[in-house]
Amino acid sequence: MKRWAYLAVPLLALGLLASSNAATIYKCKNQEGKLVYQETPCAKQQESVSSWAAKQEAAPGEATAQVVEGVLVIPQHPGGHYFVPGSVNGKALTFVVDTGASAVVLPRSFAMSAGIYCREKILMNTVNGTASGCVSVAPKLKFGPFTLTDVPVMIAPQLNQPLLGMNLLQQFKIQQENGVLWVSRMR
Repeated sequence: MKRWAYLAVPLLALGLLASSNAATIYKCKNQEGKLVYQETPCAKQQESVSSWAAKQEAAPGEATAQVVEGVLVIPQHPGGHYFVPGSVNGKALTFVVDTGASAVVLPRSFAMSAGIYCREKILMNTVNGTASGCVSVAPKLKFGPFTLTDVPVMIAPQLNQPLLGMNLLQQFKIQQENGVLWVSRMR
């Protein structure tokens, strides 16, 4: 089995929406304390962690991250997520920093417009069930002040928001406190 087939990508239901009319995904804690993602608001017995309103790619101006002494400082969006401006092959986009995603995941339409095409088809396990997608490599990926080359990416046909996943984030030191996320190079 190929190495990508082992990636059981928990793509946070925020990207792979089961239906095109779903507008908001809620991240809740159930009675057992486990995180669940659902299209309905959290029940009274569930703790609401955050919600995310689905939209097409966020405009790069919506991400308010800044660089302070080589550290990327990202304020938390009112919906609870962290958005960071970036680019793939020079084409601008806004990523959601997603520590629950195993890999960087791009919407198919964006990937194609950035010149990134499927190399191998795969099935992905997501919170919404199994979804088909593919894997590829982004020759150049930039987020904040960081530029990386030959980054493995997944391409998902139903995804609306690009995800900055752990295959890339594990190369950085990440700290989060009081609604601010700091990303810096590991020393």
